[in-house]
Amino acid sequence: MRALLPYLALYRCYGGQIFLGILMSIVTLLASIGLLALSGWFLASSALAGAAGLYSFNYILPAVGVRGAAITRTAARWAERVISHDATFRILQQLRLYTFSRILPLSPGGMARFRQAELLDCLVKDVDTLDHLYLRILSPLLGAVVVTLTVSAGLYVMDTRLGLTLFTVMLLILALMPSLFYRIGKQIGEALTALRADYRLQLNTWLTGNAELTIYGAAKIYRHRLDITEQRWQQYQRRQVELTTGAQCILTVLTGLTLTLVLWLAADSRGDNSHPGTLIALFVFTTMAAFEALVPVASAFQHLGQVISSAIRLSSLIKQPPAVKFPTEGPAPAASVMLCVSNVWFYYQQPAAPALNGLSLTVAAGEHIAILGHTGSGKSTLLQLLTRAWDPQIGEITFNGVPLPQWGESALRAMTAVVPQRVHIFSATLRDNLSLARSAADDARLCAVLKQVGLEKLFEGEGLNVWLGEGGRQLSGGEQRRIGIARALLQAAPLLLLDEPTEGLDAVTEKQILHLLATMAHRSTVIIVTHRLRGLERLDRIYIMDRGTFVEQGSHTALMAQRGRYYHYYRPLLERNRLS
Repeated sequence: MRALLPYLALYRCYGGQIFLGILMSIVTLLASIGLLALSGWFLASSALAGAAGLYSFNYILPAVGVRGAAITRTAARWAERVISHDATFRILQQLRLYTFSRILPLSPGGMARFRQAELLDCLVKDVDTLDHLYLRILSPLLGAVVVTLTVSAGLYVMDTRLGLTLFTVMLLILALMPSLFYRIGKQIGEALTALRADYRLQLNTWLTGNAELTIYGAAKIYRHRLDITEQRWQQYQRRQVELTTGAQCILTVLTGLTLTLVLWLAADSRGDNSHPGTLIALFVFTTMAAFEALVPVASAFQHLGQVISSAIRLSSLIKQPPAVKFPTEGPAPAASVMLCVSNVWFYYQQPAAPALNGLSLTVAAGEHIAILGHTGSGKSTLLQLLTRAWDPQIGEITFNGVPLPQWGESALRAMTAVVPQRVHIFSATLRDNLSLARSAADDARLCAVLKQVGLEKLFEGEGLNVWLGEGGRQLSGGEQRRIGIARALLQAAPLLLLDEPTEGLDAVTEKQILHLLATMAHRSTVIIVTHRLRGLERLDRIYIMDRGTFVEQGSHTALMAQRGRYYHYYRPLLERNRLS
């Protein structure tokens, strides 16, 4: 239960709305009880009055009471639905924001051991499950307690034995059935949470890797594993439904036994009353209606195990300490950036080989450099350290002489523009995807940048309102990369980090982009990580990286004269140009 406390604390933001929703739920239950009890008494009284030949029976007031209870129940039910669902959606929004705000600082180091499907399942389904805490547990339980006390007190005034009897029975049901079905359903809830996560993870693996699995003949094996997990998930779902049905059956039996007991006690204690049937009907229908408040409580707590299991899964993720902490205060963003990397060592895992091995680098403000090297040599790792995705275990990185950990996050993000290898396109309009970099940019500025990166065809027709879809599925890889470059140009940061910016582009577009970077970002410090060699002769310096350190550095002319690695990389390009 302790795992739920951090999430229950979030309910304080909407405490008034939650209280009003529960109050409307209680009013609805009491109006239903009053309607059924008054209707039963009214019908019994009318029948007895007619049989006795009484013509002075006042049927107007009971009829008004029945109509009033019916109207109250309808209005209260509508208000309860509106208020409770609005509160539920607001709580769900708060839970998502709370969870995401805790997950974001963990990226990427704290989330390295989680797969994307696991993170998505935590952020979506586990948060949805926590939402049941209010609708399925808190609201029905509080409503049932208030109804039990109110109805028992009312009957106690009319008949002490009946009031105490009904109070004792309903209190025992409230005390025993939730606890019993929580213990029985706890294991089922935990298994459902685990199987749901496993199924989503396996399904994501099967869908994303279907082409490779089919090529290597493993698609049927993975599909068989997926089917087995799905069958187990369905078995536990069936057991949970059976448990819910069992709880309802037990409550139905207890309702019948209690009605029999109340009927016997009412008939015994009201034998001297001139019209005993009317009050007997009142007691019986009141008991029957009161037990309706217990129906959701009987089976609600079997879901508590699933809710607690989801809370534990979320807590195991969001309670991790972030690998990188930013200071609350720091230097103001600078207009230019000179960076210095001094003897940096970085390990993803120890005692594995270091990703960066005593690396040192100094880049003057406004200088443009390129870093080349084979896959796994540490190029992308260096860019991630410059953005403080991680901190090096040994060594220091400074911007303008200030160590990187002393810069505030907002200042660091304002000074740095990054074009990663995989540019994410959000399911939104073209304008929205570009405005991420500079929200104040008007449409004219957005269109100008798109023309500069060669994407003017994107705003033909619908213009900047064109919908790009999930992940920009209608865009090619090269178009997505150029949108990333357009974002970087819009941000106009003094430090520009580009990871394979021209990958997937044809030679003409590649030349255009490199020329654009040289002209538009001539005042910025630019670091380009690339495998492609076209246009590098324009840069100030070129570094060759291997095993986490630099093995060659210098200008294009100097490196070609050394006839080292860079020369051997560049020579095939010269031969192709000569042949063409």
